[in-house]
Amino acid sequence: MRRRRVGTSGLEVSHIGLGTLTWGADTDADAAKAQLAAFVDAGGTLVETSDAYGDGAAQETLRGVLASAVAREQLVIAGRASLPGGPLGDGAARGALLAALDATLARLGIDHLDLWQLPGFDATVPLEETLSAVQLAVMAGKVRYAGLVAPAGWQLATVAERGRTLGSITVPVSAQVEYSLLSRDVEHELLPAAQHHGLGLLAWAPLGRGVLTGKYADGTPADSRAASPTLAPYVEARRNERSARIVQAVLTAADGLGTSPLSVALAWVRDRPGVAAAIVGARDAAQLAASMAAESVTLPAEIRSALDDVSATR
Repeated sequence: MRRRRVGTSGLEVSHIGLGTLTWGADTDADAAKAQLAAFVDAGGTLVETSDAYGDGAAQETLRGVLASAVAREQLVIAGRASLPGGPLGDGAARGALLAALDATLARLGIDHLDLWQLPGFDATVPLEETLSAVQLAVMAGKVRYAGLVAPAGWQLATVAERGRTLGSITVPVSAQVEYSLLSRDVEHELLPAAQHHGLGLLAWAPLGRGVLTGKYADGTPADSRAASPTLAPYVEARRNERSARIVQAVLTAADGLGTSPLSVALAWVRDRPGVAAAIVGARDAAQLAASMAAESVTLPAEIRSALDDVSATR
């Protein structure tokens, strides 16, 4: 698997990342172990996790896998911070963020995160205080790089500019955002801002929450996320008439290329300007293998253009 620099930083990641949203829940320890081993064997390095996934269960599962299957040094671990509350404050307060970082490191059983992704944009806390948490974490050796989660374009630009006044180590290198053929709003403001300020995008839900695989074209499979009471609203938000047209275009492209709709959708996101990595999730090793197969797919210019047209939002 090829690797890319994240924006203009020195951080390098595999251009397909492995998400752990379902680990400790739909994905048990054995399945997680098989996934990560296959991912690393294929050349994957970027693993994304959060203390909010299963209330910490995903990180505890990852800890077990690191202890038994894959060496920590083989991975770029991106930890997504939540907005916890506690005696030191909540939201993006320095005390709350540093306490949450320590808890994440303890839960994972590691001494540092390669990428610490800060949540949201907290208007109740001075931005300098939030960025000073990054500075302290980097200087303490607990964090190598910092990124943002789902910022607006103006928020990303503000954080990047303010970070430079505090020193280069506080400037974020990435923004994790939802980006797929079904979700292209980031192209209007966020993506240009990220490119201008040298940040790379980590594309979350590049398969349109599973809709772009075509599995829902004729209904809702019993074993799919849309059939789950907890995950159904997450998937249903991407099922509408516009989505149906885009999915049909993806199916047509896949048929013409002799590949899967999943590979077409993933290759489209993976090779968009400004994208450092597309993060995929999988229930088991077989699903992950299907995503890894997209490595060999490069979309011809005419197919990419057709997909751009059918999915355009403006």
